[in-house]
Amino acid sequence: MKKKLYDAAKIAIKDCMGLKKKEKVLVITDSNKKEIGEYLFQAALELGVEALLVETKPGKTNGEEPTPQIAELMKKYDIVLCPTTKSLTHTNARRAASASGVRVATFPGITEEIMIRGLNADYKAISSRTIKLKKILEKVSTVRVTTKLGTDITMDMKGRGIYASKGLFHKKTESGNLPTGETFLAPWEGKTNGVFIVDGSFAGIGMLEKPITIHVKNGLATEITGDKKANQLIEMLKPFGKKGRNIAEFGIGTNDKAKLSGFILEDEKVMGTIHIALGDNKSMGGSVNVPIHVDGVIKKPTVYFDEKIIMKDGKFIIKL
Repeated sequence: MKKKLYDAAKIAIKDCMGLKKKEKVLVITDSNKKEIGEYLFQAALELGVEALLVETKPGKTNGEEPTPQIAELMKKYDIVLCPTTKSLTHTNARRAASASGVRVATFPGITEEIMIRGLNADYKAISSRTIKLKKILEKVSTVRVTTKLGTDITMDMKGRGIYASKGLFHKKTESGNLPTGETFLAPWEGKTNGVFIVDGSFAGIGMLEKPITIHVKNGLATEITGDKKANQLIEMLKPFGKKGRNIAEFGIGTNDKAKLSGFILEDEKVMGTIHIALGDNKSMGGSVNVPIHVDGVIKKPTVYFDEKIIMKDGKFIIKL
């Protein structure tokens, strides 16, 4: 047994999910992430609760729905853990389970290294930082992001719901990624304009050797340029039409232990980065329901909340 991985699995269930006596735990995994799924399953049993491990085939895209049988099963447990190759976060199945009162943690693309590193972070500190940022964002109307590479994009978010993925999911309906640490929202559809240049990593693609430039007009990515990885992104989005090019999310990483690794699960949580996603925003209170959600991570951004700088070249200049 790999002790560090087993310890991380126990932290996920006991501390992050706040396991209570007599609760039932469901673990959904696939052939690529089976080992981590088994560690979570064994940790749940060791903690003295009823648990079930279900293996399915790996999904093709982030946001692809699981089978109807798995979707139904998700609603019958107190805690659902999803260490899978592709993300189940932005799916109708996950949303329905959450609406039923289930606490859900998704681990899209999880690796052993990320599991060990990410789940040994100080989640009380991450939670505090993430919630403080959420409270600040709740009073903001417009977010603007610039970088030295040429990013200059403005997003309208007045009245939008702000979400804090804080790593502690102890109340009914709470959900998020593990490892985690981000404050995020869905900008208003049709109202984002400018250009963003992704130089960190992209979901479904990995680390970027050369940046991907995305031009945005009235809430849609109208032009995507760069090297072969930019073409890969274009091909990923093609089956979903305009909905796939919707500006779905703006998020700020708050996990000081996370590192850029090429896996979006960790990359979007890195403190000192922001991410902008394309595709589905239904999980964040938006109106675009499409089975794809891909995030692009931007390094060393300068971030304005209603013209007030809160981050300069990747460093927070407000106290969190």
